[in-house]
Amino acid sequence: MIKVKDSAKEKILSLLSEDGKPADSFVRVGVKGGGCSGLMYNLEFDSELKEEDKLIEDNGVKIVVDKKSVLYLVGTELDFSDGLNGKGFSFINPNASRTCGCGESFSI
Repeated sequence: MIKVKDSAKEKILSLLSEDGKPADSFVRVGVKGGGCSGLMYNLEFDSELKEEDKLIEDNGVKIVVDKKSVLYLVGTELDFSDGLNGKGFSFINPNASRTCGCGESFSI
């Protein structure tokens, strides 16, 4: 459902280690209203599963997506860039019909 590229995996594992997160921590990915295109990605570390969560593991990274966000994220790739044109996580979402210039919001 969500693919984790190697660059994102390395950064996630590094951040988990640096922040001293518990071994059972995972990445929570979601979609919420906002941004210049209507929907925004939300990415955070968590260690508590909720009843409506779907747990996915790809490339050695545990990802949790809430039930409402699943349909928006099917087939999405999570990447990380550390280049001169910007630093941070990015979502490559085949479901997005339009994205903003910064890549942090989208519409379907």
